[in-house]
Amino acid sequence: MTQFKTKHGYEGLLIVIEGTDGSGKSTQLELLKRYIQAQSYGVMVSEWKTSRLIANVIDDAKERNLLNATTYSLLYAADFADRLENTIIPALKSGFIVLLDRYYYTALARDVVRGQDIEWVKNLYDYAPEPDLIFYLDMPVDVLLKRIIGTTGLNYYESGRDVGFSSDFYKSFEIYQNKCLEQYEKMKTEYNFKSIDGTKSIEDINSIMIKEVQSILSSGVLY
Repeated sequence: MTQFKTKHGYEGLLIVIEGTDGSGKSTQLELLKRYIQAQSYGVMVSEWKTSRLIANVIDDAKERNLLNATTYSLLYAADFADRLENTIIPALKSGFIVLLDRYYYTALARDVVRGQDIEWVKNLYDYAPEPDLIFYLDMPVDVLLKRIIGTTGLNYYESGRDVGFSSDFYKSFEIYQNKCLEQYEKMKTEYNFKSIDGTKSIEDINSIMIKEVQSILSSGVLY
């Protein structure tokens, strides 16, 4: 068994991939998962808004347009808390490498753009373990827009229509995502993001991530 010197004190590693919608997080998460498994490590994956307790509540509230800025923040915080307690921390305690598609940095960006005080949002997540590695896929808004239109399409909340930036979906998306990117830019230094140009090829991004992860895996102490 490999024992890691972690930032949070648990036996397993906590690795986060951050970025806005359409930045390619899910693709990179899957590639990184395969690589780590091939090195014979146990891996657990958790994605944003996947709590069995809360995720459906959030979806229902969105469909019925019931979320204001505060309920938006609190429901996502509840989803995070449930996943942390019931899946993420147990996996870390068991020595798994935990890969996360987004962490609370997503909440910091989105909630602040929706008008919440950043210190209030930070307090909602002040119990969260510090990740050992945070990848941030940095993407320009024009590329994000093209990707999303070509895949899932724009929805009400991802385009920031609930905030009232613009009645036009495309303009609202541009304003909302630019404001989110401004928040991520502020977090890069504060939280030591490993920023990667998201316009690079899938293979190049994967190669950069593997190099960083391998550096941590190689520093483990066998016992």
